[in-house]
Amino acid sequence: MTARIMARHRGATMTHTKRTEMLRHSLEERRRLLSDEVHGRLRDVRAEVSARTTGAQDPGDMADADLQDELRLSLIQMKAETLNKVTEALSRLGDGNYGQCHECNGPIAPGRLIALPFAVRCTPCETRHEAEAVMGSSLRDTQAIAVGW
Repeated sequence: MTARIMARHRGATMTHTKRTEMLRHSLEERRRLLSDEVHGRLRDVRAEVSARTTGAQDPGDMADADLQDELRLSLIQMKAETLNKVTEALSRLGDGNYGQCHECNGPIAPGRLIALPFAVRCTPCETRHEAEAVMGSSLRDTQAIAVGW
């Protein structure tokens, strides 16, 4: 009977180890793709800005181009933030803290981790966090109106 329990435990450990390695591989691949995309887009924006500065343009065209650059840079920033979150998830995986909520220390549901592999909060804590952010934003807006901004 003890041998059966030990064999089952070894099987569960191997499954956990294999799952961890698959997750690590998936996160590393996602990190590589995001890094390539961020660097590629930055290179493209720099090349376009460089090409644009050498030629004379209409002020309206320049304003449109500047707006396009700002939008591209905002998208690059969002990708870079996601890249940082993936890197942090890999660090948590290495530390053995992956899948643990930062707020309640409970487990993050596997389905949530599949959908968002760099999640740091379980669904109830994330819902509460987002509600607090909305309330804080509403409070700041109310204060700004009261002050006359």
